[in-house]
Amino acid sequence: MIRAGTGQSDISPRRPMFLWGYPHVERTSTGIHDPLYATALCLDDGANRIISVAVDVLYVDAILVAACRERIQTATGVPPHHVLISATHTHSGPVTVDRLLSRGDPVVDATDPEYMAQLTQGIADAACQAFETLESAELAVTAATVDGVGCNRLSPDHARDPEVGIVVVRRQDDRILMGVQLFYSMHPTVLHEDSKLVSSDFPHYARLGITEKFPGARVVYHNGPCGNLSPRYHVKGQTFEEAERLGRRLGDFVTDAIGRLRDSDYARDLPVAGASAKVELVPRCFASVVEAEAGLREARETYERLKREDAGHGPVRTAECVVFGAEKMVTMARAQEDGRLAAVQEARRSAEVQVLRIGETMLAGLSGECFVEYALDLKARAGRRVFVASMANGELQGYITTPEARGYEANSSMFRPESGTIMVNTALDLIDGFGK
Repeated sequence: MIRAGTGQSDISPRRPMFLWGYPHVERTSTGIHDPLYATALCLDDGANRIISVAVDVLYVDAILVAACRERIQTATGVPPHHVLISATHTHSGPVTVDRLLSRGDPVVDATDPEYMAQLTQGIADAACQAFETLESAELAVTAATVDGVGCNRLSPDHARDPEVGIVVVRRQDDRILMGVQLFYSMHPTVLHEDSKLVSSDFPHYARLGITEKFPGARVVYHNGPCGNLSPRYHVKGQTFEEAERLGRRLGDFVTDAIGRLRDSDYARDLPVAGASAKVELVPRCFASVVEAEAGLREARETYERLKREDAGHGPVRTAECVVFGAEKMVTMARAQEDGRLAAVQEARRSAEVQVLRIGETMLAGLSGECFVEYALDLKARAGRRVFVASMANGELQGYITTPEARGYEANSSMFRPESGTIMVNTALDLIDGFGK
């Protein structure tokens, strides 16, 4: 018999802090629009337990995850490879990772030890609360096809993943929903650098819409591979009103899918399990400083030209991000020249791939900020239903792009594109290891 529990901890900063996510902007918080949360779901089949935690920060790194897992294992006995911790990737929360690329930006703060201690405890508390509230439950898995929230930010015609994966948990005795776990690939970047309020961006409103429909349910929101996805071509402005419009639209797709479930779709006897493996990523070599500086000049010229031509928000913002990427390329080239880059790559090249099993559904966790093509490849080749969380259990100091990628994301990627294929193949091996 399956048992389930949920937990939640408020991880909002307790004082004004630099909001991380956009370069070159002094952006200290002036208040909290909506609380940041660590939200957890624990499942127990009588033999195994798994816990997944979604955290409203830009990144979680491997050191933070290890510290949280240690506390969780001490309190619950759940082993580390059965605990998945992912970042929702909000760009309106505190700094949680000291990145090489941020060292070249004079306005970006370093991580704050006091906040990192609060964050570590908050993640562990949410997981432990989920464990402590285990009760008899039944579970259904479904999905919905989403449109109108976002698309590929490099071009609206390029790849995206329209699926939102949904795991629904309700109490066995009264059939009241207690938890919804969802997986959706999209950058939460409706809010931009002019917003100085702490927020989880549009996922806040998606969760709000779901909990209004199902009072008391906790929503564990995992962001899927979205390195090249954003609402850029769908927003009418970078406002909370737009965040609400897009978030509630996503929430409506989720609640509609849940509403279509029948009692026969819920199961009370499902096996759960977990597995993880370390993979060796392939470090990337960068252009020379001279070449990088020439690329930056060209990117700036293109950006200024598109502004003069009034080319529209999408193309202009894309060109602006290309400038940001060209700046990062210069930073990388200089770090390569003086040896700092090699040290950072060596520290990150061993990355974790994780898979949690819920019956015949697989929840894959990939480290880093992956392009959506890797989620699509994993789903297509798995031979069973797979939902994918990105930015899970570690960060890679940048993107994992495709070989064809150019611009901002490619310029700030520390590892070669085949690293994404390595992670996908490892996830497939882990899935095969669970058998049929």
